[in-house]
Amino acid sequence: MSAGTVPAGAPSAADGAEAAHEVDAVLAGLRRHARQLVAEVAGPVRRVRLRSGDTVLEVEWHEAAAGQGVAATEPGRAPDAPAVAPVAPPPAPRPAPPAGRIEVRSPMVGTFYRAPEPGAAPFVTVGDLVRPGQVVGIVEAMKLMNEVTAERAGRVAEILVDDGRPVEYDQPLVALDPA
Repeated sequence: MSAGTVPAGAPSAADGAEAAHEVDAVLAGLRRHARQLVAEVAGPVRRVRLRSGDTVLEVEWHEAAAGQGVAATEPGRAPDAPAVAPVAPPPAPRPAPPAGRIEVRSPMVGTFYRAPEPGAAPFVTVGDLVRPGQVVGIVEAMKLMNEVTAERAGRVAEILVDDGRPVEYDQPLVALDPA
């Protein structure tokens, strides 16, 4: 074999350049999908991982460096530089409830509804008296409706979340004044 020949079946430099171009195209598509996902999610995103064949795009945001931390990996390739991805700022902390006020909190992440179905009367309204175990709303999670109940008796002082809004675990939903 002479110095200028390439054995049959061995990858050439052109094949390597073409493969690198294909990987870059796949990563660009994965980045585009990651941006779309982040834009469509109602709450803050902590981690997204997308895979196409052997190419993986992983995006993770840390509390201290929100909006940074993109790592694109594949076999034999170092992570790319961080890409810009829109991230919602963390919600502002709520002021503490007045002394003695009871908060009914969300048992899970999901969507809060005040009524059992669209157009129906809400479970409770401001001024209603509630007893322990009474349903005050529902949280939909993965197409399952989960009742939210009051743990203590009280009078509804405030509905803290609008109907149909996403809620986080342990987020206050309804404020009660002790009865």
